Amino acid sequence: MTMTAQGLICVSVASEDKHHILSAVTPVLPLVDVVEIRLDGMRDPQCGQCIAALDKPVLATNRPAWEGGQWTGSEEERVNLLCAALRWGARYVDVELATASELQAQIIQEAHRHQAKVIVSSHDFDGTPDAAQLHATLQQMMASGADIGKIVTTAVSAAEVLRVLALQQDALAHDFPLCAFAMGRAGTISRFATLFLGGFMTYAALSEAQATAPGQLTVDNLHRLLSLLDHRP
Repeated sequence: MTMTAQGLICVSVASEDKHHILSAVTPVLPLVDVVEIRLDGMRDPQCGQCIAALDKPVLATNRPAWEGGQWTGSEEERVNLLCAALRWGARYVDVELATASELQAQIIQEAHRHQAKVIVSSHDFDGTPDAAQLHATLQQMMASGADIGKIVTTAVSAAEVLRVLALQQDALAHDFPLCAFAMGRAGTISRFATLFLGGFMTYAALSEAQATAPGQLTVDNLHRLLSLLDHRP
């Protein structure tokens, strides 16, 4: 696997068509550990064949509009699609911390039935909360039954980026796998740094035009940075 220090590399793909997903992802499969399929970006999210065809673990995400995604249907339908993805072979599933607790529990139960892992996530597109709020979010994730947490904010300063990355210290103390980094131009470095600071996973794009979040590095650029670091004297 392309595991660097502790962190995994996940390529995030949002496409309307499962055939486009496969053709786009295939060239970068040797460079990544996980493929995130954004069900909320698909015209027909019945992607069982797509999951089966990928020679890497799949993370299924169905991001609602209220947390920056494209899903506008009912919460029950959204969660049912995530549960279906687990039955189709997804090894990870993402569910938002703000999802109703009974629906969270449904996904966690289904995931563990299929020996898959649940990422409970929180995304702030408006800014970076103070340290107390961030740590409260982390505590909620650890109490939720999540296998992995994901806390992503939007940063405009170095201080905000450092505040998010500092969450890794608390997560490591509790032996809780956590993805923690920041969106936006200021946060781009955190997407790389988290790989070496105990972060469970970072997310990369197929290309700049296909980025699924602000400040997301491409798979190629992320590997260029890794290559430079590997060749230090």
